[in-house]
Amino acid sequence: MYLAPTHKWYLERFVFLIAGIVVLGGTLLGIFVHKYWFVFPILAGINMLIFSFTGFCPMAILLYRLGVRPLCSSDERAGDKKGG
Repeated sequence: MYLAPTHKWYLERFVFLIAGIVVLGGTLLGIFVHKYWFVFPILAGINMLIFSFTGFCPMAILLYRLGVRPLCSSDERAGDKKGG
């Protein structure tokens, strides 16, 4: 079982928060308001698949440019590969 730290907000947490809001909000609006709201959870799912296969996430790029930093920096990951 993996437990992420919750004492601070970091890039990965923000991405999951925004994805959850889009999926849950779009689903509820699709059920109660109009079926066209279902496009938001569909787009979120497509974006998650794209990220899984390519590593490209537009929301993460936007958040990074706004100053939100990831939990693990790229330097730490490069060090793991060299030292491991």
